Amino acid sequence: MSRTRLGYEGVAVVSPATVPYQRFSVETAHWWIARALKQSLDQAGLRPGDIDGFAVSSFTLFPDNAVGLTQHLGLCPRWLDHVPMGGASGIVALRRAARAVQAGDADIVACVAGDTNHIDSFRNLLSSFSRFSQDAAYPYGFGGPNANFALLTDRYMKDYGATREDFGRICVAQRDNALRNPKALMKKPLTLDQYLNARPISDPIALFDCVMPCAGSEAFLVMTVEEARRRDLPFAVIAGTIERHNAFADDPIQLRGGWAMDIDDLYGMAKCGPSDIDLLQTYDDYPVISMMQFEDLGFCKKGEGSQFVQDRDLTISGDFPHNTSGGQLSAGQAGAAGGYIGLVEAIRQVMGKAGPTQVPGASRAMVSGFGVINYDRGVCSGAAIIEGGSA
Repeated sequence: MSRTRLGYEGVAVVSPATVPYQRFSVETAHWWIARALKQSLDQAGLRPGDIDGFAVSSFTLFPDNAVGLTQHLGLCPRWLDHVPMGGASGIVALRRAARAVQAGDADIVACVAGDTNHIDSFRNLLSSFSRFSQDAAYPYGFGGPNANFALLTDRYMKDYGATREDFGRICVAQRDNALRNPKALMKKPLTLDQYLNARPISDPIALFDCVMPCAGSEAFLVMTVEEARRRDLPFAVIAGTIERHNAFADDPIQLRGGWAMDIDDLYGMAKCGPSDIDLLQTYDDYPVISMMQFEDLGFCKKGEGSQFVQDRDLTISGDFPHNTSGGQLSAGQAGAAGGYIGLVEAIRQVMGKAGPTQVPGASRAMVSGFGVINYDRGVCSGAAIIEGGSA
């Protein structure tokens, strides 16, 4: 079906904020979300009363929600959204906030994601995951996403000839990037031999294929370009976005994400192609998902992801900068903030404000998200192309 897509002219994305991650925390998700919101507002010279839109993503906020947060944080928004879409949350929040600003439903929207991580948080996650997907997973003793992604990884390897060395190249490059990020949890170099010899978790997945759950939060603000200029704020603009849910539902096992259905629309909206992207931030709970995104986002053909990573340098100084903050695999996965980490980093990159992880001359970034695995597939996917704005 043909359709006319409305662009995002006149919308600015400003004030990216990251509260440094912690492996474990005694604080609540509310605490983490409040810190990210405050940091973003402080950077922009704003007070809580200045924002009239609020979008939030969190797993450990439950049973509270976005409505409750307005009272806890002293907010009075006229536009409110709760985006429970895991790794796709950042892209979805960005899209919805931008449309709210364009429609005049809100003037300044704060988009925030954050989660805590107590000592028993991961055990509770495994328990809830098994109950959530009990029809397909529980009878087989699945202990959370590791087992599901192990099946997907195994199938990808069998169908396309990828090896653990190929996945290791992604993990090793991201660790190299993380060593330049003072906020990343992983502080030690990672070699390919260390990756290959790591203890197994769920064959063929081993230790360094898995993200480290942690506590943390991320945020950014969405407003008009006019407002950003009036406040003398550096900003990014949205060249295009896509969003898709439950894509390729008839696949017996998911080796494609929703990006593959809409990627031509994204490039058409942004008026560019894969070769015009200066850096890529993929959702990376496991390296096979990043490899799928290299393919589904048009950087190589399906099944050629392993050759792609063999031919590219994925580090900050390489020919294909990827997950420049270290991504979740080396910076940490702060719950729902895992769907924001790449977007917040990309905003900094195109504004030239990424500091030690800055890619020289970066002006256009692509960000992709993937979330809410259910049974054998990630249900939610999205992607955005953002560019540096002019003062």
